[in-house]
Amino acid sequence: MISIDRFLSDEQDPKAVEKVIGKLNDLLTNGEEILYLAVQKKPAVNLLPDSIAISNKRIFYCEPGNLGLTMNFKDISWKSIKEVSFKEEFFGSKFICVPQHGENIVTEFIPKVQARKLHQAANQQLEEYKEMLRQQKLEENRATASPISFNAQPVAEIPVPEPEQPVIQIAEVVEEAEDETTLKLRKLKTLYDKHLITQEEYEAKKANILDSL
Repeated sequence: MISIDRFLSDEQDPKAVEKVIGKLNDLLTNGEEILYLAVQKKPAVNLLPDSIAISNKRIFYCEPGNLGLTMNFKDISWKSIKEVSFKEEFFGSKFICVPQHGENIVTEFIPKVQARKLHQAANQQLEEYKEMLRQQKLEENRATASPISFNAQPVAEIPVPEPEQPVIQIAEVVEEAEDETTLKLRKLKTLYDKHLITQEEYEAKKANILDSL
């Protein structure tokens, strides 16, 4: 169960905090935690204030319904948020969430101290999410770059004549013996010249023949 004590440091309404935290406790996913909670403070009657909670995965908008008997929750994940801001006014501040798509979400009458801390917590989570995306992109770029460089090597090596020279020399040297080993090497060279086997296969089979001597 989430303790409400740490969410009362900036004069949040204790009753509102207790009600919201009690509901949020059932909505959190594995590894998710509430980092800050701000409670609306209207200038006149403040019986049913809205609340905004920042977690490490999303922003929760908590609105009382049915004269306070129920609580409506809306949430927006960090990947869906473009930026957050706040604007101080005579009665508290407006907290503004700008989503990647759709209209801005504006909540009025957030106490100024709470609005600043709400903004700070939200910005920190946004930066951490963007940094995670940057790291993922770097990993993807490294992963896609590796096979390209490896594939380029055999293509570049095929037309180079150097590997064939020692093969010809070895064939000529062994040719004088005119035994079974020589015949095998000749057949192997013929298969390679006709591109029926790769250079790697040729080298491997040649090594096996020579090892059997």
